[in-house]
Amino acid sequence: MNRYPLWKNLIVVIVLLMAAFYALPNLFGEDPALQVSKRGAEMTQADLDQVISVLNAAEIPFRQPELVGEKALIRFYSTDDQLRAADVVQAQLPSRYIAALNLVPAAPKWLTKLGALPMYLGLDLRGGVHFLLEVDMPAAMQQALDRNVDAMRSEMREARIRYVTANAEPGQIAIRFQDAAERDRAHDLLSRNYEELSFTKGERDGRPMLFATLTDSAAEAEKKAALEQNITTLRNRVNELGVAEPLIQQQGDSRIVVQLPGIQDTVRAKEILGATATLEFRLVEGSPVDWHDAAESGRVPVGARLYRERNGNPVLLKRQVIITGDRIISAAAGFDQQSGSPAVFINLDGQGARRMSAITRENIGKPMAVVFIEHQTDVKMVDGEIVRERRIVEEVINIATIRDQLSNRFQITGLSSSREARDLALLLRAGALRAPMEIVEERTVGPSLGAANIEAGVKAAILGFVLVAIFMVVYYGLFGVFSNIALIANLVIIVAVLSMLQATLTLPGIAGIVLTLGMAVDANVLINERIREELRNGMTPQAAIKAGYDRAFLTILDANITTLLAALALFAFGTGPIKGFAVTLSIGILASMFTAIMVTRSLVNQVYGRRARVKSLSIGGY
Repeated sequence: MNRYPLWKNLIVVIVLLMAAFYALPNLFGEDPALQVSKRGAEMTQADLDQVISVLNAAEIPFRQPELVGEKALIRFYSTDDQLRAADVVQAQLPSRYIAALNLVPAAPKWLTKLGALPMYLGLDLRGGVHFLLEVDMPAAMQQALDRNVDAMRSEMREARIRYVTANAEPGQIAIRFQDAAERDRAHDLLSRNYEELSFTKGERDGRPMLFATLTDSAAEAEKKAALEQNITTLRNRVNELGVAEPLIQQQGDSRIVVQLPGIQDTVRAKEILGATATLEFRLVEGSPVDWHDAAESGRVPVGARLYRERNGNPVLLKRQVIITGDRIISAAAGFDQQSGSPAVFINLDGQGARRMSAITRENIGKPMAVVFIEHQTDVKMVDGEIVRERRIVEEVINIATIRDQLSNRFQITGLSSSREARDLALLLRAGALRAPMEIVEERTVGPSLGAANIEAGVKAAILGFVLVAIFMVVYYGLFGVFSNIALIANLVIIVAVLSMLQATLTLPGIAGIVLTLGMAVDANVLINERIREELRNGMTPQAAIKAGYDRAFLTILDANITTLLAALALFAFGTGPIKGFAVTLSIGILASMFTAIMVTRSLVNQVYGRRARVKSLSIGGY
């Protein structure tokens, strides 16, 4: 009556063994480590030996130095040793070495090779950085206007409409004409083709003018697009940084929250997240003599713009942009085969390749420039208050003669270092930000605080488990022991599933686990009380066991399904910590049903199911 077939027992054993195996790596924790890399080259054993000698000279204890890919990784016994080592390495090694703080799993390599990895810990447990970034919406609006100016000039030229100037001013596009008739023609043409703009006629200095501003609906759409593209770009950049389970989400109408668990090198993270670097490819206008004359006189030819190279020399470039960084689909840092200087190898999308091919085919033998554009924020103290000023840095990093028709793949040089080449390639791969952003809030959670949170969470879980275990044994005897074994199995299964999914555990997640343990006990209480009730009604012990499990099953199923639906709703509509709570609660509900019903029943069957006659049960006086 109370015997499982062999296959059911095997399922229980296999599930528990697999859960124990995949949960095992979490027992080893993480080691504070120092990650050392070398600009423009791979770390070799000689480089690692040099780092080790510096640490030995400073008498800093360490363990397990190793080469991992292009970098060296040195583990330490404490975060204090880790921080001291970072300072010593940066101070005593040449500037070409880069030292970054890191946390790495301490699990044995044989577990890792078999696919058993520890679960990720959230910002509140592992430590890391929290950024609140604000998108510059006025700049996004202005960029939308800038994108329309060149197209409007081209359309007016094709329609043979004579205009004097057409420029994007703050908040509007202003087009100046010789007479009102040309202005009216332009108004009729442009208002038909640019529905997102609102056109008004006017005058300035006695000249007819046509002004264009974004409509309210277009402005809202532009703001939404800027926020969405910036979030997508940030996700791509964080992926390039190799951060596990980052949190990137919208906050309000113009802000983005970024949490990077495990990142301790905040300077590097800020450089990558806040950077807005992109490229423009333009044809060169005139000769060096023309460039210096334009810089000295301030008179720039029509259709040209004055730029500066990195050494400060002036250069004139055509206003018309060949392509921008938006057309780049991949970029990789490397070195130029001829000069050995840092380079970025670029692949264009189909439209960008066609544009580049057409322009270079018509301009073979002429010079083309690469303009590096970056938005920067300067922080100044004015009258005791912090004032942030935004500025755009535009530098010509490379001028080369077009020797042949270019297509979808080519390289750019003129970069100052291999680090800059890698960063530029990373930014181009991740995509350009739609609008510049500014970090308005920054918080760093140290590993020691994360360890304190873990310790507090573990203490809470252990205390809750011990109290429940004592109650179950006192009140239900041997059946209480079965319930406690099921509780342990439930906890192991939850940790194993989180590890297999490579999910992120946070403090709310620990709360979900504790709540799940309570619900798992509740299921066992229902079963035990049902068995006791059947015994009171005069059933035999074997029949009471069977009836108790069978009749309590539907009640347990109903209770768990309703809770599971609530957890799914939290996951669907919640954000951040709420999602973490919902994930652990959902996994725990499914695990508790398995352990409370199958695992305890298997244990009961092993003890009582093999007996021909059972006179009494150890279930609190029965």
